[in-house]
Amino acid sequence: MLATKKIDIRALDLPQLQQHFVAMKEPSYRAKQVYQWLWEKSARSFEEMSNLSKDLRAKLDEQYAINVVEVNNSQFSNDHTIKNAFRLYDGNIVEGVLIPLEDRMTACVSSQVGCSLTCEFCATGYMDRKRNLNADEIYDQVV
Repeated sequence: MLATKKIDIRALDLPQLQQHFVAMKEPSYRAKQVYQWLWEKSARSFEEMSNLSKDLRAKLDEQYAINVVEVNNSQFSNDHTIKNAFRLYDGNIVEGVLIPLEDRMTACVSSQVGCSLTCEFCATGYMDRKRNLNADEIYDQVV
């Protein structure tokens, strides 16, 4: 028996998610609840979605994945710059940097695996460019 690959639920926009819920014989407003959990509350599992029934959460877990980005390594420099290596769900590594300035914080966030820029402070630019990141992968670097 072939394993069915789960759909990355965060790759769906709200209208697509609503279509999926209608196909599952669920009210379309449930899609908005899930969307809010994913994008406003940064839920990392269906179990966290406490305003959904346990049955619906189990059904979502069977059909969908919530692919998450994890901090693989962090480096802190004397000038208070923070460099994070993020491991993507497919195993690729990207880097993000927080650079403190006198009146603000600047964030350098990866949008690709590999990069054509060769910023001294970022290892991503020294990797061959492989692919663009999905919106959820960029979002996870920020939150």
